[in-house]
Amino acid sequence: MNKIAKPLPQLTIKGKTIRVPIIQGGMGVGVSLHPLARAVAQEGGAGIISSALLDRLLSKRNNKKMDSYEAAYEEVSLAKARGGFAGINIMCALARDYEASVRGALDANADAIISGAGLPMGLPGIQAPKDTALIPIVSSGRALELICKKWEKLGYRPDAAVLEGPLAGGHLGFKIEQVDIESNKLENLLPPVLEIAKKYGDFPIIVAGGIYTNADIRRFLDMGAKGVQMGTRFLATEESTASDEYKQAVVRSKDEDIIVATDPGSPCGLPFRVIKQSPMYVSALKRLRKPKCDKGTVLMKDAEGNYTRCPAKESNEHHFCICNGLLSSANYNRDVEEPLFTVGTNASRVNCIVSVKSLMDELAGKVLVTSS
Repeated sequence: MNKIAKPLPQLTIKGKTIRVPIIQGGMGVGVSLHPLARAVAQEGGAGIISSALLDRLLSKRNNKKMDSYEAAYEEVSLAKARGGFAGINIMCALARDYEASVRGALDANADAIISGAGLPMGLPGIQAPKDTALIPIVSSGRALELICKKWEKLGYRPDAAVLEGPLAGGHLGFKIEQVDIESNKLENLLPPVLEIAKKYGDFPIIVAGGIYTNADIRRFLDMGAKGVQMGTRFLATEESTASDEYKQAVVRSKDEDIIVATDPGSPCGLPFRVIKQSPMYVSALKRLRKPKCDKGTVLMKDAEGNYTRCPAKESNEHHFCICNGLLSSANYNRDVEEPLFTVGTNASRVNCIVSVKSLMDELAGKVLVTSS
């Protein structure tokens, strides 16, 4: 007989209810902008924009110079304009723009700031968050405890946390040799993270990395997670602002096409999952390209501890300019750089582009399923 799947439970973060416990990943550059986040929020999930190079994207869109504060404020406001839960992902690795992006998002009353690509140790001290939830991304219980201890000194505790496993897209919080270790599977990382969350107030844990179906979601909810974060599936939607070339590369991809890039790799030094046919990655493998980085957005510390160094500015032998590559994949600067396509490990399972509504209905189980 046929029956409708049991509804997924709601997720509550800092007193606000997310009707469907699905957080759309904040995919940068230019993939998770307000059209995608707003659509997800309207369908009952959490819509998340990405702050990565948002000032450049909006400066071009609005035909006027905008700084990081103004860009975060505008895009969060647009994402929230039709209701629902909408927030922003702000990477610690974008050190130059980090505090300004946080302030812009807070002043626009973002429902959440999600922050990773490094440990967001000082996030609560930048500005009083008021009703905005502060949500760190971690890859282990140890990392979460370090954040909790630091935040307690600032008079704050996480409102939730995202546990991101090694199957996620974009930058990974694991060394290349750690990606396939049994202990680093998401289901094995979750129990100690749940223990830390319980120790510091029992805030909700959201899991990310390799989650694809309603059954995957239910499996992790049964293990104690309160929600999931998903990126690649939302990349392949009509509302995503990724280029058509990017979306079709995902649709065409096969298992063997999804690789973790390290050399050549991202200038921040973290492993980075990509489609190996990405034009920029293909060129980077030849190691014949002159340095083309003119952004200096993803920076590393110099000898004095200041964020001033970008290895991709110095040499393209071992690093690609991730800023220009991802901007190109968002149709921003094809004349400067070839596009780079970053994806999660399950990208090869995507076989068509769908609407956010169709995807959310599928993930929420609002389809007929056959029981034995």
